Amino acid sequence: MQMKLKVTVLATMALASGIAAAQEVIVKIGHVAPVSGAQAAYGKDNENGARMAIEDLNAAGVMIGGKKVKFQLVAEDDAADPKQGAAVAQKLCDAKVSGVAGHLNSGTTIPASKIYNDCGIPHITPSATNPNLTKPGYKTTWRLLANDNALGAGLAYYAADTLKLKRIAVIDDRTAYGQGVAEVFKRTAAAKGITIVDEQFTTDKSVDFMSILTAIKSKNPDGVFFGGMDPQAGPMLRQMEQLGLSNVKYFGGDGICTMDLIKQSAGAKTLDNVVCAEGGASLEKMPGGAAWKQRYDAKFPGQFQVYSPYVYDAVHVLVDAMKRAGSSDPKVYGPMIGATNYKGITTSVQFESNGELKNPAMTLYTYKGDKKIALN
Repeated sequence: MQMKLKVTVLATMALASGIAAAQEVIVKIGHVAPVSGAQAAYGKDNENGARMAIEDLNAAGVMIGGKKVKFQLVAEDDAADPKQGAAVAQKLCDAKVSGVAGHLNSGTTIPASKIYNDCGIPHITPSATNPNLTKPGYKTTWRLLANDNALGAGLAYYAADTLKLKRIAVIDDRTAYGQGVAEVFKRTAAAKGITIVDEQFTTDKSVDFMSILTAIKSKNPDGVFFGGMDPQAGPMLRQMEQLGLSNVKYFGGDGICTMDLIKQSAGAKTLDNVVCAEGGASLEKMPGGAAWKQRYDAKFPGQFQVYSPYVYDAVHVLVDAMKRAGSSDPKVYGPMIGATNYKGITTSVQFESNGELKNPAMTLYTYKGDKKIALN
């Protein structure tokens, strides 16, 4: 009799467990960044932010529409390539993810945004800054930081008003991001009375810049602006030192504004001349930045770059809209993103009607030795 009772109790517990598991809803969140290639350090940092958000949400036991939810991250690699970015966007549509945090680059995010729009999946980019991203007016596209209009202009104002520079050469890598931020800087600098002494172009795969830097040196600039990413900026800084351009200021947007730039520049003294801009406050000034960074470093030591806090917030903003809508169905919760008022670790997140972040902050940085230091 006792054995029979024990079996019955175990059976009841197993049934209850099965019912609980059946009631748990699986919600897939996509993430896309380059986790291979020259920009892998960025991509891995971003993916770490997404994984951390998913872990925290699952630990919190989130309920949506009265049902307990388990979140799953579907992470994809776009290798910073527009065609691959479009392909993985379609893959996430086919996988029926509920939302996407990504992509990293403007060049991959812009073509992917049309695909997400066509299949009705909301995506929030934590890092793509080209203003053209939000111009089509897709109701599925959102940006979590300042765009290049703010970054390029802010750097030009600093060059003119604070550093009093007069002659600047401009280089860009011909990507959507590099061209975009360089164009804004050039236009604003010229309006502030700075002479653009030369314009040169490279690619996001190049590592040899001696010929274009030699051409620039002949124009006697007091500053160089580079629209591109740190795998190119690092070698460029080393080659500027070799050519005797050690007293020339070096400007760039968030693409070069990483901790990895210290390693990429390999001890070049020209690193001290860098002034770069990021959309958003410095970690120290973010509402939850310092405490979050401590947790991040414990999980992913030595991997922090720039954007992982924004990815973390992007995932939470998607889930916040799901909770308010009582559904993880993109058609149901997607419209709720526009009414977001979420207190994240990067900022208090609210959006303009076109998907841009309201009142975005911008921070300028420089480098001293092995430290990245905020200038404002």
